[in-house]
Formats: sequence, C-alpha cells, structure tokens
Amino acid sequence: MRSVKLIRAAKAGYIALSATFCALGLLLILRPDISVDWIGVLVGAGLVAFGVIKLVGYFSKDLYRLAFQFDLAFGCLLIAIGAMILLRPGTAMNVLCVAMGVEIIADGLFKVQTAMDARRFGLERWWLIFLVALAAVGMGVALALHPAKGVETLVTLLGVSLLAEGALNLCVALCAVKIIAHQRPDGAAPRFVQ
Repeated sequence: MRSVKLIRAAKAGYIALSATFCALGLLLILRPDISVDWIGVLVGAGLVAFGVIKLVGYFSKDLYRLAFQFDLAFGCLLIAIGAMILLRPGTAMNVLCVAMGVEIIADGLFKVQTAMDARRFGLERWWLIFLVALAAVGMGVALALHPAKGVETLVTLLGVSLLAEGALNLCVALCAVKIIAHQRPDGAAPRFVQ
C-alpha cells in the first residue's frame, strides 16, 4: 500500500487555486478600476502558490500521470514569474499582461497535449479538456497581444484570461486526476475515488 495524501493534496490544491483564479478573474471583470498594485500582488501570489501546487502534483503518483506530467518545469516557471511580479507589483500593466498571456498560452498548449493523451487512455471527458484548453490559448494570445490600450480594458481582458485559466485547470483536475484508494498488485482491480 502507498499513501495517497500527496495526490489528494495536489488535487485539492489544483481545485482550490483554480477556483481562486476564476474568482480573481470575475473580480477583475466586475471591477476593472482596481489598483494595478493590488492586481500585481494578487496575481503574483496566486502564481507562486499555483507553482508550488504544480510541483506537489508532479511529485505525486496519480493513476494516469496526465494532469501533472509537465508540472516540474512549469511549476518552477510559475514561481519565478510570480516572484518577479511580487517584487514589482506596480509594474506596467502591459508587462503583466504579456507575462500572463505567455503563461496561459503555454499552459493551454500543454493541456492540449494532456487532452490527446487522455483520449489515448480512454478518458471519456478528454474533449472537454481539449476545448477549454483551446479557449485558454485564445485568451492567452489576446492578452499577450493586448490590442486595447486602456488600463481598464486590459484589466478586464486579464480577468477573462484568468477565468479561462482557472476553468482549464479545474477541468483537468476533475477530469484527469484519479486517486487509487488502496494500491493493489498488478492485475487486481483498483477502486477509484473522485
């Protein structure tokens, strides 16, 4: 038998931080006049926390090893980007939008590959991961290119992008992370816990 505490912690952290990103996205959509300094602090802290959760996920041993397969390097990248934003939370909104846009594009593209791998594994909801990943990539591109010049418009676009990123990671955590309640020898049927 092996402990599933690390997998449970990673899945719970993924779900909690994905919901937090969705809530932060909604806040920025509804209140685009919020201080750029506060946005920097919230986004930076969220990226550092999510980077740590991604590292925990990478070192856990979930059943399919799909959701966390790219999270060693990506977790380190999120921690680095988050730390840089936290060191200068009031940096120009343009820099923050480009950095977040590139991060969302990269994560979305990795999740497209996760969806294709999930399809090969026979997971029924692989297509949901695929569609949400494509939507996140589109939002990341829009955010990185940020065609709008007004700060409030950029904040709203950042909010929509964070909402898409949160929804993507929530979808992956719910659809692709399976926890084995009790590990059994090969050939024995495992009991799955959602």
